[in-house]
Amino acid sequence: MDELHFITSSGKKYEEVRAIIPNIQQMNLELPEIQSIDARAIIEAKLLEARKYTDKTIIVEDTSLHFDCINGLPGPLIKWFLETLKEQGLAEMAMKLGNTNAVARTIIGYSNGIETRYFEGSVTGQIVYPRATQGFGWDLIFIPEGCDKTCAEMTREEKNAISWRGKAARELKTYLETRQ
Repeated sequence: MDELHFITSSGKKYEEVRAIIPNIQQMNLELPEIQSIDARAIIEAKLLEARKYTDKTIIVEDTSLHFDCINGLPGPLIKWFLETLKEQGLAEMAMKLGNTNAVARTIIGYSNGIETRYFEGSVTGQIVYPRATQGFGWDLIFIPEGCDKTCAEMTREEKNAISWRGKAARELKTYLETRQ
């Protein structure tokens, strides 16, 4: 298998993917991110930008959180909603609007310079008030369907077994294994 590099400045994202694809390397490169509600367009733009800096086989990813109560927003704009409203504010918004259903989604873009592929994972769940003191992203307020804990209350192994990023990474791993 070609040497694979995950372009991300997030050590936590890298560790989650590395738990599934152990030989992946982190490439700490800040890429500009277009603002769009279309996650695929964000990934395509990241891959094009990354190609300006490297010819290695790479992946980039975008993770989004879609609230049913606001027609799928914030989606890929979750970073800005989280930065502005914090976990408590996001939970309050869903509660006040009377619909706590949400979908967490990750799209991983893969490029070896010749071909580009996309791998997606999604998980439905519920938004709750923060139930942990620390976590990653919105993990404090998201309970995946069929679970009784927020992602922040889970071990890394429990979360990776069911998470949106874990699902996308396993799809990528299967693809890579079929290419050997």
